Amino acid sequence: MRKLLIVLLLLHSAASPADEAARFKEANFPALAQADTTPMVRKGQIVLTYLWADIYAAALFTPPGISPEQAFNEQRDLRLELFYLRDLDHSDITQASAAILKRQQSAATLSAIDSSLKKLQASFSDIKRGDRYALDYDPARGLNLERNGKVLFNSPDPELAKAYLGIWLAPDGLPEKLRQTLMAQTP
Repeated sequence: MRKLLIVLLLLHSAASPADEAARFKEANFPALAQADTTPMVRKGQIVLTYLWADIYAAALFTPPGISPEQAFNEQRDLRLELFYLRDLDHSDITQASAAILKRQQSAATLSAIDSSLKKLQASFSDIKRGDRYALDYDPARGLNLERNGKVLFNSPDPELAKAYLGIWLAPDGLPEKLRQTLMAQTP
């Protein structure tokens, strides 16, 4: 199962537009969101599908007038919400994220964020269908990990935030077409 999830996160099988529309309706991402005191606008949304199985729907939010690329690169306010369409084991999630981070980050960066990353990964539990996780970044407060609206983890470390959000928003994380769609760019 672990290897399947890693492959699942690295590969994408296109869902039909009708399936995506149904999944977006189920995820019910708002057009506008509020993160602390910052209003956020939904910029892009995707459904990660593998071998006809929808895994999660994701939506990215940034303040009005701030592009997703600008928010990510300049470490400004942003929010990534994931609505899970399947049950997943905690160990599969941490192994998949570790594999992607190892591919994306230098050994020095991984060493610098190791302690914070372990705490972040320990805050996850097994995911149940219908769970909503969010990575919410505010430069003044740092990175929050939320599950179903409850903050499970916070870190003021901007390197951890950049690396972990990079799983979805930086090259070599999601398949490029999905990343560009999430970042509200034309693939």
